[in-house]
Amino acid sequence: MEAIVAVFSDWGIGSAGTQQVVLRADRKHFRELTEGAAVLVGRRTMEDFPGGKPLKGRHNIVLSRQSLDIPGAEVVHSEEEAVLAAEAHDRCLIIGGASVYRRMLPWVDTVHLTQIDLRPVSDSFFPDLDADPDWVCSECGPWLEEENIHYRFCTYRRRISKE
Repeated sequence: MEAIVAVFSDWGIGSAGTQQVVLRADRKHFRELTEGAAVLVGRRTMEDFPGGKPLKGRHNIVLSRQSLDIPGAEVVHSEEEAVLAAEAHDRCLIIGGASVYRRMLPWVDTVHLTQIDLRPVSDSFFPDLDADPDWVCSECGPWLEEENIHYRFCTYRRRISKE
């Protein structure tokens, strides 16, 4: 399983249920990586999507403790159900929010990360993979700029234990 996330310099990912900074290049990168794949998302994050509806061109899996009927989405209620739903697809990317990232990270082996060189006030954070010995940054592109905001695309991979 994979995850895709945009993080700020302090690993913040949002405030009050939304991203504080949205870059066109990051949205394009997100579309390219998730198109045709399954995406795993929390209900509150999905409500922040355009129209509060599942993303088109993807199989949407919504992880929620609530009993919901969401047209165009498969609803699961536990990490185990989410893993089973994800396994039915060639590729599944976790796309947020913070609690879903935390709950599902044990099953993730690759994180596609957009690093944004800003530090707005965030109330939601992604785990600091640089501080976690189980993860290594395997690729990091050059710093780019959009509207005076510096960012780069990185890929983190879970280290394989040699036990």
